[in-house]
Amino acid sequence: MKAADLLTSDFATLPDILRAHAAERGAKIAVADDAAAYTYAELDAMMDRIAAALQRDGVAQGQAVAIIASASIDYAAVFMGTLRAGCVAAPLAPSSTPESLAAMIADCGAPIVFVDGENAAAITDQDIAARQVRLDTDEFHAWLAPEGAKPAPVTIEPEHGFNIIYSSGTTGTPKGIVQSHAMRWSHIGRNSAGGYGDAVTMNSTPLYSNTTLVSFLPTLGWGGTSVLMKKFDARRFLELAQQHRATHAMLVPVQYQRLMSLPDFDSFDLSSFRLKTSTSAPFAPALKADVLARWPGALIEFYGMTEGGASTGLNATEHPDKLHTVGQPLPGHDMRLIDDDGNEVAPGETGEVVGRSPAMMTGYHGRQQATADAEWYDNEGNRFIRHGDIGRFDEDGFLILMDRKKDLIISGGFNVYPVDIEAVLKQHPAVHECTVIGVPSEAWGETPVGFYVPDTGVDASEAEIMAWTNNQLGKTQRLSALHAIDELPRSAIGKVLKRELRDRLAGDIKGE
Repeated sequence: MKAADLLTSDFATLPDILRAHAAERGAKIAVADDAAAYTYAELDAMMDRIAAALQRDGVAQGQAVAIIASASIDYAAVFMGTLRAGCVAAPLAPSSTPESLAAMIADCGAPIVFVDGENAAAITDQDIAARQVRLDTDEFHAWLAPEGAKPAPVTIEPEHGFNIIYSSGTTGTPKGIVQSHAMRWSHIGRNSAGGYGDAVTMNSTPLYSNTTLVSFLPTLGWGGTSVLMKKFDARRFLELAQQHRATHAMLVPVQYQRLMSLPDFDSFDLSSFRLKTSTSAPFAPALKADVLARWPGALIEFYGMTEGGASTGLNATEHPDKLHTVGQPLPGHDMRLIDDDGNEVAPGETGEVVGRSPAMMTGYHGRQQATADAEWYDNEGNRFIRHGDIGRFDEDGFLILMDRKKDLIISGGFNVYPVDIEAVLKQHPAVHECTVIGVPSEAWGETPVGFYVPDTGVDASEAEIMAWTNNQLGKTQRLSALHAIDELPRSAIGKVLKRELRDRLAGDIKGE
């Protein structure tokens, strides 16, 4: 079947779509990294050899295959070859501790683990080490099935597992989010208007992140080219984008910030860009406006979660007056707001975001209670996913996010949203970037504490900045302390790790 027919069908698998692309556009580059590239024909052949080798080694359909590595064309081939074998890809974050990696591998039950040299030291468990295959050595090529090998055909149903993405929790074992082929098919299909068929997409976030996959998979699904970066570097990103005449990019807000702050940003030729997207973290309205003003192509911000639920989209190019929002629910996505008792709130009121769409996780792997806790059902019995965020819809149906529910500070019985304090604190000229957390308080239950990275060249003390900020805040919002730090702790996709700051503060207090 032709790729066009598959892409307009009710359901198709990515391995079948890639097979069709190989037959129709075999010489086109599918994936490239700093060192090499695979055409669609080469990627398809590698997928066959990987799938055949997995079957040879007794990895059964439905079993997980773990990958712990930096982005590369062989990483991409292993991910896709895993799918062709009917197995479930389990890309794991190399930044995790050895103990956490061992727990995740045990949780997903992967009988084989692919790892590159840069991350091999993270495998300290001897049993896991015995099951590993080194990606960036001759060992990988020796492990592959012979050239021309074909795997035994497998039937993949929509509900079968596509991948397991592990949450980035900092305490305990991260939860494995199981995403089905149907969910990933919805991600590919809904991007029909994204122009990915002739796209050259810059993928500069890790392949274990859903943030990356929501642009990486549609790029391959529609027959475009993905340019993979092992590690994000702002200047190198611009060099590659200019070299490859990039048309698309999915970037997290902190990457936009670093790119736009380069003194010579405007000297790069980015005229080939048609679409830039962002997700995963708060995107400051002023930064959106700067991107709109200086970077060609449309800018769309997506709001959603790895678990699925509902997503919103803000076409910032078309709605420059709505940059303080994350847009409206996407077509076919049902998003509602509920109170603490699970009842829907009245129009214009604030509540917890819940969502329903074709793109929803099957559940948390092996965790029925955690899955149940993440679900909400309406009066008709429809299943929604709790987003864990607090927001409200404006009069035009655009969602304004207030904060993460778990980050809400209740001080003296009042709800205090850290994002409101951060918006004021960030306006001080001595503050480069900042965040606010809630800490226990005997007097108020909780109290806001701020952290900021100083802006070089502007001299102001912590006390001066805190006094300036508090002078513009309501009484219940005022900071009780402010700390300057060299940099905010962030995940690989740019989310500020507030838990680390809470732990750091608790440790300092305990040490005293």
